[in-house]
Amino acid sequence: MTVHFENRGPVTVITLDRPERRNAVDRATAAELYDAARRFESDADARVLVVAGRDEAFCAGADLKVLDNDVGSVGGPMGFTRLRFKQPVLAAIEGWCVAGGLEIALACDLRLAARSSKFGCLERRFGVPLIDGGTQRLWRVVGLGRALDLMLTGRAIDVNEAERIGLVNRIVDDGQAKSAAVALAEEIASFPWPTVLADRSSLYDGIGRPLEEGLAIEARRGMDVLTTGAEGAARFASGQGRHGTER
Repeated sequence: MTVHFENRGPVTVITLDRPERRNAVDRATAAELYDAARRFESDADARVLVVAGRDEAFCAGADLKVLDNDVGSVGGPMGFTRLRFKQPVLAAIEGWCVAGGLEIALACDLRLAARSSKFGCLERRFGVPLIDGGTQRLWRVVGLGRALDLMLTGRAIDVNEAERIGLVNRIVDDGQAKSAAVALAEEIASFPWPTVLADRSSLYDGIGRPLEEGLAIEARRGMDVLTTGAEGAARFASGQGRHGTER
C-alpha cells in the first residue's frame, strides 16, 4: 500500500507513502488515491479530508521513471484530480509540491504549507502536459497572469511567494503541516454542518456565472438551511458567541 487512510473522528487523513520517490504517483498509487477519496465520500460520519505526503515531500507529481498513469481515468491520472468533492478538503504540504502534486493540492479547498515547501509546474521542463486540472484550477486560485507565469516558465517558487499570490493559505513550521491541517479540519468540522456545505457549494456553483445567477443559487441554498441559521441565532441571543470569545 502506498496510500494510508486514517479516520480521526469527523476528519479523514489520506497520506501518500512513497518517500523514496518524493511521493510521486504511479498508476497503482493513483488507483489507491481514487479509492481513498471515494471511501471518504461514502462515510456518513466524515466531514473534512486532509491530504498529506510522508516525510519531506507532499508530492513530486507523476512518477516519470515509469509514467504508466491512466490518462483516461475517471478520477484523473493522479488519482482524484478530476473529481469534485462535496465536502471540504485540505492539503498539508511539506517540501516539494510540484507538477501533478501541485494539481493534487489545487484540487483541495485550502493549502497549509511548511516553510521549506516549494511549488511549481515543473512538468513544463519535461514536455509533460498539465492534465490533472492545473490549467483550470490554478488561475481560479491565483489569477490569470500569475497562473500563466508559473505554467509558461516552469519555475519553482518558495512558500512566501506562494502565500503572497494566494496559492498557500497558511504557513506553518516544518514538520507541522499535517497536524496543523488536522486541527483546522477539526475546527471546520465543528461548525453547524448544513450551512458549511451550503455556503461552500454556493461559492463553487457561482463561479463563472453572472452575478444574478450566483445570487439566486445562494438564496436557494440559504433557504434550504435556514433552520440551522435560526438555531444559531437563538444561541447568540442567549449569550453565546458574544465579542468573538466563544461559539
